[in-house]
Amino acid sequence: MNRFSGKTAIVTGGNKGIGFAMAERFAAEGANIVLASVEEQVEDAASRLCDCGVDAIGVLCDVTDKAAVQALYSLAEETFGGVDISVQNAGVITIARIEDLAEWQWDATMEVNTKGVFLCCQEAILRMRKAGRGGRLINIASGQARDGFIYTPHYAASKFGVVGITQSLAKEVALEGITVNAICPGIIKTDMWSYNDRVWGALLGEYGPGELMDAWAQNIPMKRVGEGKDVAGLAAFLASEDADYITGQTINVDGGLIMS
Repeated sequence: MNRFSGKTAIVTGGNKGIGFAMAERFAAEGANIVLASVEEQVEDAASRLCDCGVDAIGVLCDVTDKAAVQALYSLAEETFGGVDISVQNAGVITIARIEDLAEWQWDATMEVNTKGVFLCCQEAILRMRKAGRGGRLINIASGQARDGFIYTPHYAASKFGVVGITQSLAKEVALEGITVNAICPGIIKTDMWSYNDRVWGALLGEYGPGELMDAWAQNIPMKRVGEGKDVAGLAAFLASEDADYITGQTINVDGGLIMS
């Protein structure tokens, strides 16, 4: 399929994990890609997409900085002529018992996960309105926007906020041909888990690398954790014309872990 030929997609947190998987899928279907991240590897990630025969750029961008977000969307316009798809994927997580959860952890998590989504959606809508050809906003929430996990109240709060932003904006821009939807990934195998195995293990028991993920997978009806491509497939659908009549929705990608 070549559903996104001539269109441009911005993916924040796009240099690895779910973000890069989504960017790869959009690229495979013909989109120009703008990857944004606070990590310098974002330029290498964009180069890998270019090696596959698409036009892609990597941009250092802190999604909590309004000026940086404005510059990101301006660069996308200048380079590719507009923004058709904006995927708000950048996120952070820390893990702590409530007595150890520092105020800075709460603030930093809300800044990136919730304010960052707001700033990117705000800028994307301004650009899409100006172009007058509609657009797609896809916000990456979490299974924790459905059911908060232990030791992460700040992360759960930030992701519940993403769902609220999604619903509110969907109502505001519906008549302009702009859809706004959210995706709630469940337990997805990414680099984050190689770090969180050790942290979660210290809190919940003795687990070696990967063992916590395997243990949690037993609660999933499909008995496996997800992969980036599982999320990317839904993102591509929501960005396509097949999803013209879908907006304000929050969709789980979790193998049936949470059924609501």
